Amino acid sequence: MLTDDPVMAHSRLSVPMNLGLLHPMEVVEAVLDAYRSGDAPIASVEGMVRQVMGWREWVWHLYWHLGPDYTSSNNHLGATEPLHEAYWELDGEAVEAACLSHALEQVGATGWLHHIQRLMVVGNFSLQRGHDPQALTRWFTDAFVDGTEWVMPANVVGMSQHADGGIVATKPYAAGGAYLSRMTDHCGGCVFDPRKRLGDDACPFTAGYWAFLHRVEDKVSGNHRMGRPLASMRRLKDLEDVVLQERERSRF
Repeated sequence: MLTDDPVMAHSRLSVPMNLGLLHPMEVVEAVLDAYRSGDAPIASVEGMVRQVMGWREWVWHLYWHLGPDYTSSNNHLGATEPLHEAYWELDGEAVEAACLSHALEQVGATGWLHHIQRLMVVGNFSLQRGHDPQALTRWFTDAFVDGTEWVMPANVVGMSQHADGGIVATKPYAAGGAYLSRMTDHCGGCVFDPRKRLGDDACPFTAGYWAFLHRVEDKVSGNHRMGRPLASMRRLKDLEDVVLQERERSRF
């Protein structure tokens, strides 16, 4: 995630495909033609075809397989908090965390974010803060130019928020500030320090990660992929202080 490169290597073809203006097989054939003519390497071709014919088609079929009540009937982690008002206002200035502020500003300006921003910034923040997955699905559907009724449930309820308990994804996609610091150029100029979990400049993602694990421990303790992070959480000597801080946090 780069502040000055919102698109990076993404095609943004999800917009015309999801709106029915471009058939997915047209994209696949064009990509294969580029490979045959030597204009695209096999690694890039494989990745693009896998996303269009693999993940996208899987999500399409999941929509029909899981049924119309999938979004409203799944809340495995008991998340009921309303979305932060900055989401509905698309107001990046209403939050201080540089990565989240940048993401909300970009959605407001373009109606689009690439998948890492969606999953590991916006989705990660909502996961940690216990945002209602049904409300979050509606927000993604309404705020994004490629947001359609069929594409968002599995991506938001299933993959991003783990609200279905593991039907779509095997573990919650939660990460702290250290991950965001490695993956972005946002942290250097942020008022919050990704290395800190306590204090006025404690990163809401870093502290929020541990508070989230504490909140959902009983619901994910049987998941073998969560064994290591839960063990790390239990070793924190300041866990009680972190949980209390995040419960009362008003600055994000």
